[in-house]
Amino acid sequence: MSSLSSLYIKKEVLETLLKVVNQKGEKGVDITISINEESNQYSQNISSYVSQTKEQREAKKEKFYVGNGKVFWTDGKITLATKKEEVHEAKPMTEPESDLPF
Repeated sequence: MSSLSSLYIKKEVLETLLKVVNQKGEKGVDITISINEESNQYSQNISSYVSQTKEQREAKKEKFYVGNGKVFWTDGKITLATKKEEVHEAKPMTEPESDLPF
């Protein structure tokens, strides 16, 4: 184990996530977690948001933030996760325009 962290997500955000997942017919949502070296004014150094595609990042689409938190223990030895080779069926990446937050 390399670190322990806590993340707080408000009830309203959870409800929004569930609503969008159900509307899109998805099984879940991919969340990106950013850990910073310095804390903000609330002693937090973690932020999380719905993951974006490369196209969304390049278009500078606004991130949908999920929650904030902090690392409260680490041994300083965080390593990258290794990727297992898997075969996935290609799925079209066309997304209709909608007013959903992500």
